[in-house]
Amino acid sequence: MPSKARRTSNRSPTHSSGPSTAYTKKKRKKSLSSSLHLPDSGPLDTSKLPRHVAVIMDGNGRWARKRLMNRIRGHEKGAEAVRTIVRTSRELGIPVLTLYAFSTENWQRPQTEVAALMRLLERFLYSEKDELMENQIRLNAIGCTEQLPDFVRSALSEVMQATSWNTSMTLNLALSYGGRDEIVRMVRSVAEKVASGELSLDDITPQQVSEHLYTAPFPDPDLLIRTSGEMRISNFLLWQIAYAEIFITDTLWPDFGKEEFIRILKGFQQRERRFGKVL
Repeated sequence: MPSKARRTSNRSPTHSSGPSTAYTKKKRKKSLSSSLHLPDSGPLDTSKLPRHVAVIMDGNGRWARKRLMNRIRGHEKGAEAVRTIVRTSRELGIPVLTLYAFSTENWQRPQTEVAALMRLLERFLYSEKDELMENQIRLNAIGCTEQLPDFVRSALSEVMQATSWNTSMTLNLALSYGGRDEIVRMVRSVAEKVASGELSLDDITPQQVSEHLYTAPFPDPDLLIRTSGEMRISNFLLWQIAYAEIFITDTLWPDFGKEEFIRILKGFQQRERRFGKVL
């Protein structure tokens, strides 16, 4: 079973003073909720599931360090958690799952760790190919994938091509991904189209921006989950998570499992999603 999460609200950023300060703090406390306080009883309403779940998978290194293991062993254990969450998402009928697998900043890690991660990614892609096909899951990648080693890009291309016609669910792997980099690429692309006359300044709308992002074919995430208790979004889907419900759990990623995932989904269903409106 996944480890129990502690309350993490003491890490929340302070809010500006004013008449609504107490209310704002209360709402923030609820928004960045620990899984310990989520419902664990009652049925999950499968008609009210998020269309798109995004996950910041954090804590592999700490999981290994706590057990006096090599960090790579933590990443290997984390890959097992990926299988569990992908299977659970498919079983429940969640259409899109996006996992933050490797960031643009992760290239700054020790080269031995980066090399081991790339080999682990290659093995994972090949080992999961049959299950993705069997369960009609389409694999997609977002990010600067041209920066990945040739052997990883080859594996990625093979599995993406093999699963391209699968329709039950899409699994997005964010690889060599950075939210700011994605926005810069979007701005350049839009600017080029304006310069060429393909677009006018009046054509630049939020919808137009979204259509120039890696995630253009998909709905924005309804739910963002971060493991390991860190209160930050780490340059992940900066534009897309504008209205996402956020759940942060202290559970380290290798310990994150089906039971806690379902509790978070139940918590999501209890939220009032206002999108800036008054209900």
